[in-house]
Amino acid sequence: MEASSFIFSKKNTIPSKGQFTWSSPSNIALVKYWGKKENQIPENPSISFTLDACKTKTTLSFTKKENDDSFSFDVIFEGKKNQDFKPKIETFFKRIEAYLPFLKDYHFTIETENTFPHSSGIASSASGMSALALCLMSIEKEMNPEITPEYFNQKASFLARLGSGSACRSIEGDLIVWGKHPDIEGSSNLYAVKYPYQVHDNFKKYHDTILLVDKGEKQVSSTVGHNLMHNHPFAQQRFTQAEENMTKLIAVLKTGDLKTFIEIIESEALTLHAMMMTSMPYFILMKPNTLEIINAIWAFRKKTGLHISFTLDAGANVHVLYPEKEAADCIEFIKNELVAYCQNGHYICDRIGFGAKKL
Repeated sequence: MEASSFIFSKKNTIPSKGQFTWSSPSNIALVKYWGKKENQIPENPSISFTLDACKTKTTLSFTKKENDDSFSFDVIFEGKKNQDFKPKIETFFKRIEAYLPFLKDYHFTIETENTFPHSSGIASSASGMSALALCLMSIEKEMNPEITPEYFNQKASFLARLGSGSACRSIEGDLIVWGKHPDIEGSSNLYAVKYPYQVHDNFKKYHDTILLVDKGEKQVSSTVGHNLMHNHPFAQQRFTQAEENMTKLIAVLKTGDLKTFIEIIESEALTLHAMMMTSMPYFILMKPNTLEIINAIWAFRKKTGLHISFTLDAGANVHVLYPEKEAADCIEFIKNELVAYCQNGHYICDRIGFGAKKL
């Protein structure tokens, strides 16, 4: 499908006002997307687990206004007016106006809240932008009730991508692919799709316990981090590695090969941080306790034979991943040994989820 397929072309009814609420989850990439081209197109494909507990709830209220010469909106984050988010949302509206030309017809009130700390290494832009995109699509659906559920989700993912790349992976669940890959049917750079092939029971109900090593603001914004890939000496090798890991995962997910799964996802996490450490300027996003946790996971896995593993986003926090059948032992280990490395002992128990919900 081309981008032109998402241009809004029909108004059966034009509501004067209304309100929609969506809850949309964050996601954690297994094969990482790092580096993008113009218009939020990824340099390499990625695949993610959609989360369940870590999500954003957004209520979008809209009222028709007299002039249509500018965007008009207020942002209320966790009960308080927030000016910091306005520039990012204004940029988002500019990018998507061609696809939702009614944006300047309304004044919007965007009320949003997270179930997790903002800017803590959990993808709040993914859950937040996807929730907002879904609310906007609900307005389009009201204007054109003939929209199919498939088109609704595809366009919501397409729009969310223009706000935050990884947001396109939060519309549905449980395993989501974004980025064109020759071995994955239906994959696209424009929007994310549900992983289309067989998935072994080992990967059903997978757990993700997020250890909050550092709950402060991110050291490097995602935009800055992605831009560092433009002249990176190892960029092309990285993009090739991601393509190859996507191919390897197809067999792994089918056969339930947990050992190879762990090798791929941990390598992906460390490669992401290696790219940041070898960019110019360079950054070390891990903290000492990040490394303590990783070494403790490796030692515990070697000692017990359990399939506990980790992945990282572009920050210090650690996502501890483990299968449902080993959950009791892994959770006991996390509580007894790993929580001590968390800031104020804070961690979040999460698991695979199945996408956004209209409330």
